[in-house]
Amino acid sequence: MIYVIATTPVKPECREAFIAGHKACIVETLKEKGCLSYEGHVSVNDPNLYVVVERWETREDLNAHSRAPHIKVWREYSTPLRASPTVIEIISDGKVEKF
Repeated sequence: MIYVIATTPVKPECREAFIAGHKACIVETLKEKGCLSYEGHVSVNDPNLYVVVERWETREDLNAHSRAPHIKVWREYSTPLRASPTVIEIISDGKVEKF
């Protein structure tokens, strides 16, 4: 099983648009092969920090997710709403990869 934690600092004035846009992404991602869970949350410590928690059956499923058409749309939509780049941590087999 693969776990992903993606943390995005969002511009305060764009927070609601970011969250609303991500809800559409969630709906499509949950339909993908190998997606066990995919949830977005506002940090309890920082209202401008958005955290996505994902679980995937395999790394191949996760890689396919990164190429999905709705993810391309999401990246284009969300990029100008971010205060800084998303930090992605992929956890599998007892190791953590950070991007």
